[in-house]
Amino acid sequence: MMATTHAAVGLTLVVPLVWVAPELAAVAAIGALAGGVFPDVDLFVGVHRKTLHFPVYYTLAAGLVGLVAVVTPTALTVALAFFFLSAGLHSITDWFGAGDELRPWNRTSDRAVYVHPAKRWLRPRYLVRYDGAPEDLGLTLLFAVPPLLVFDGGIRLAVAVGVAVAVFYTGFRKRMPDWFGI
Repeated sequence: MMATTHAAVGLTLVVPLVWVAPELAAVAAIGALAGGVFPDVDLFVGVHRKTLHFPVYYTLAAGLVGLVAVVTPTALTVALAFFFLSAGLHSITDWFGAGDELRPWNRTSDRAVYVHPAKRWLRPRYLVRYDGAPEDLGLTLLFAVPPLLVFDGGIRLAVAVGVAVAVFYTGFRKRMPDWFGI
């Protein structure tokens, strides 16, 4: 799935905080945005969907830091809790998409995401056929609506820019490997 989809999903998780603890909603949103995008940094460093994708460890960290945030709700604990929650969800949901290849519509890879404790790769499920597929854009649009409705300022702008990037990327996704000669 696209990083924009992961970011929108993470932000949607923050929406209830706008009513429960509005003073912490902005830092939670920043944490969720960062966590939603962070695992894909391994596109540039290491092995994609292995180096920075930790479906088990991020989820455990989210639970532990989330408990700390409930007991001691500071900007840092809440931001970290939503960072780990969003990064964990990103890592888990990549399993339901395509493999890690450059042309995932060809289905040549059997590697969706690496599970470190099990020391093995999970096979792709293709519920989202590939990053940038029309259904991926649909998920970005669906999950962008709640944050667009409840946030303002920079968070709303980040969501709008993410939607614009997702629309552009979806429009040209299948041509990109040829454009860059890969």
